[in-house]
Amino acid sequence: MSYEIKINDRTATVELLNREHNKIIISVDDNKYNADIVMVEKGVYSIIIDGVSYNIELIENGSSKNYLVNILYNSFETEIIDAESKYLKSRKKADGEDANSISTPMPGKVVKILVKEGEMVKAGETVIIISAMKMESEYKVKKDRLIKKVLVKEGEIVDGNQSLIIIE
Repeated sequence: MSYEIKINDRTATVELLNREHNKIIISVDDNKYNADIVMVEKGVYSIIIDGVSYNIELIENGSSKNYLVNILYNSFETEIIDAESKYLKSRKKADGEDANSISTPMPGKVVKILVKEGEMVKAGETVIIISAMKMESEYKVKKDRLIKKVLVKEGEIVDGNQSLIIIE
């Protein structure tokens, strides 16, 4: 499984390639590293890469995906960006102005369609409910709109960024 990890202003793609006990092989931005990692106490790790030893302290910083990382002379703020984080961020972006269609940022399943083609809906009204990653999300219009076309059916599996409903 691969993750994006934001370290201060830099984002790196990190993937665990292999693990046998405390020996791991990871890829960081397509560069492979063999490491020996041991947790010496809660939140403190000893890591050996290419014969060089590093001591790293991880302190949770507000959530289980945000950490303050301390090494010998430096500290870094980090964020683990996984599929759930991307989904939540894209949902926040979707809170802007309405486009001419309603779409979901993540693949999912259409749970309920609450409108019909040709129907006028009022601002704030829920038009469709999508289930993704064990969460149900309601998609609403931001201002009064006309439902021009419904492109999906209840129970249908949809792709991320697929148009679901065309609005005018």
